[in-house]
Amino acid sequence: MQWIRDYKPDPDATRLFRRALVITLGGNILLAAGKGVAAHLSGSVALYADAANSVSDVLYSLLMVLGLWMAQQPPDIGHPQGHGRFEPIVGLLVAAAMTFAGYEAGRTSIARFLGGGLALELGWPILALLVSAAVKAAMYGAIRRIASQVASSTLAVVAQDNLSDVLTSGAAFIGVLGSRFLHPLADPIAGALVALWIFRASLSAWKENLRYLTGAGASRETREEIAAVAAKVPGVLGVHQVITEYVGPRLVADLHINVDGRTPLFEAHRISDDVRAKLEELPEVDRVYIHVEPYQDDGDW
Repeated sequence: MQWIRDYKPDPDATRLFRRALVITLGGNILLAAGKGVAAHLSGSVALYADAANSVSDVLYSLLMVLGLWMAQQPPDIGHPQGHGRFEPIVGLLVAAAMTFAGYEAGRTSIARFLGGGLALELGWPILALLVSAAVKAAMYGAIRRIASQVASSTLAVVAQDNLSDVLTSGAAFIGVLGSRFLHPLADPIAGALVALWIFRASLSAWKENLRYLTGAGASRETREEIAAVAAKVPGVLGVHQVITEYVGPRLVADLHINVDGRTPLFEAHRISDDVRAKLEELPEVDRVYIHVEPYQDDGDW
């Protein structure tokens, strides 16, 4: 008796995950160190908020290395359906790190605002923020492409976080300029905007990964696509009772297909295998379970 489902690791996916981890960890360490030094030298609270966000990025990058490695492990007797749910757990840890960064940025900005603000020199803060925005924009593009290729919810959250970082660096940039040419309070106000951006991104990450972790089903459009693909397979006369569940960021689909009741068992089994193969080609679908039933022309599908 087979207790563990067949598992064939995808070498291309493994290579892409490894590349994403190197890009994320290396880029975030570089930015956290650079912005931390620039914030210390300049005294900019907006830049400090941005540096705190980058430190949280380093922390979640380290968690990603462990979590994604675990999610890629093959099924075993303890986890016969695989370890995919470890990935949204990592996503939640990323969301927690982002939330803490938002808190730290907001706390510091409020304290500086109550203290009356500070007019800042333009050298270090401007350079650090421009470099940060450019690096994060490049990271966003690279990680978003990889996330779509491997259907990874964690990498999708990381890509979104990189985009948010580009926007928050822009807000910090405006704050530094404003503190110099408009009013010293422009810097803590920009820091507060940074905090709001971080909180917004973290809320989205919490919602998406909790959905994956709790076994939510696919959207109606995705279920209809699954049924349509199955119905086009030669020999399938009807499709009904399509049930989906996210196990990690990818779907498990369970559906009933109808075939001619006079079809030999071997042929019915071949049709079932053809349906499974077609459905597992869909980007979101990890595996499929097929129930074959005899066709009944009663209009109830």
